[in-house]
Amino acid sequence: MVMTMHYERHVRLFRNGRNQALRIPREFELAGDEAIIRKEGDRLIVEPVRKGRLLALLAKLEPLDESFPDVDETLLPLDDVEF
Repeated sequence: MVMTMHYERHVRLFRNGRNQALRIPREFELAGDEAIIRKEGDRLIVEPVRKGRLLALLAKLEPLDESFPDVDETLLPLDDVEF
């Protein structure tokens, strides 16, 4: 059973140029330097961008045994192409 703790903290909104902003308290800091924000109803959901997940997944896959067709075999050699 996984238990998640929910924390709540009152923060103030402020203007940063033409953007509305808020300071994220230390206990809510996200890993990395990028985030995804989306709106669901009147809630804003902010999630860290998790990088490298695709590469980690690809590294776990077994190599393919089948060969791929040569898609270039019907093309003219580059020397014969006029620009």
